[in-house]
Amino acid sequence: QVQLVESGGGLVQPGGSLRLSCLASRSTFRLYFMGWYRQAPGKQRELVATITSSGGTNYADSVKGRFTISRDNAKNTVYLQMNSLKPEDTAVYYCKANWGSVYWGQGTQVTVSS
Repeated sequence: QVQLVESGGGLVQPGGSLRLSCLASRSTFRLYFMGWYRQAPGKQRELVATITSSGGTNYADSVKGRFTISRDNAKNTVYLQMNSLKPEDTAVYYCKANWGSVYWGQGTQVTVSS
């Protein structure tokens, strides 16, 4: 059983920044394929960014140039640095792990509003 705990969400003004963290419960985290997803009100859950066990990354077109996904295997943690935030980034952000099975965190709310 892999448990994922997201943190770092909150309320931020347009143009501001937040950094989300996802802490995994196992040291085998270094082997996991990790991703961040988000679900906005009235919309489907969508892929935001992924990172492989070796650090390769991919991003949704909507966040390219603004968001950065990274991982610290020594801390069993994956991060999502979000800059130049827009109101349309408002969503619940979920951490996802793939390693034999799929695991989801409980989500953290990000609200971008003045």
